[in-house]
Amino acid sequence: MSRLLVKPHGESGELHAVTPQSADWHYVGFAVHKLKVGETISEKTADQECCLVLLTGKATIRTSQEVFEQLGSRMSVFEKIPPFSVYVPNEDEFVVTAETDLEIAICKAPGKGSHKARVITPDQVGTEDRGSGAMSRRVHNILPETEPADSLLVVEVYTDGGNWSSYPPHKHDRDNLPAESYLEETYYHKVNPSQGYVMQRVYNDSRTIDEAIAVPNDHVVLVPEGYHPVGVPAGYESYYLNVMAGPTRVWKFHNDPEHEWLFQPVK
Repeated sequence: MSRLLVKPHGESGELHAVTPQSADWHYVGFAVHKLKVGETISEKTADQECCLVLLTGKATIRTSQEVFEQLGSRMSVFEKIPPFSVYVPNEDEFVVTAETDLEIAICKAPGKGSHKARVITPDQVGTEDRGSGAMSRRVHNILPETEPADSLLVVEVYTDGGNWSSYPPHKHDRDNLPAESYLEETYYHKVNPSQGYVMQRVYNDSRTIDEAIAVPNDHVVLVPEGYHPVGVPAGYESYYLNVMAGPTRVWKFHNDPEHEWLFQPVK
């Protein structure tokens, strides 16, 4: 199995617990929990800011200063409506109580104490369509660089069967602003119907990394460097949640020059 592919621990409880130590990088942490109604999880944020994304279900979330009650609106990510999320700063804590069966993602990166806890409502999530034809996808910008945070960038993406996403291939693995930013990235994949899979290739210019990975439902792909396009087989549709962080909170990517011709308009 690819070292970049992370299997879920099971079908309930804590599915994923990616840390900088387990991923062998510096910035991004990522966890997923599936809870039954009435179950709780709690955590002190320590030196990490967190974005809690309610993937499915409803929850009440408490921090040291705030209580956000009965959040949540979608019962499946494939309803394709933006989620509720909660930003929690470092040196804080949170308690999540499932008001229904719940799947929640916990996105982490270094915090500086610059912001207060807040709810990110669906109507605050920017939506856009990117690409065209077989390169088209729908994007929900949950925590983009234009919204307050210290390190985190969080986005979710929908791609139809037969289409390509994160495509044409791009990378963001050099701290070389303004041309390119260094950002580690996780992909949390879901597939509809759930027995399907997507294909993700992760490769760098030197080909010291060059892996084509068949990714099942509920699996995570780590992108420490390189280009990372996703292809979706016909008959299935893809959802993924991206978490990015690095030394500077800006998304500046570099396209693979061999495929940059794909940006040229069709004549």
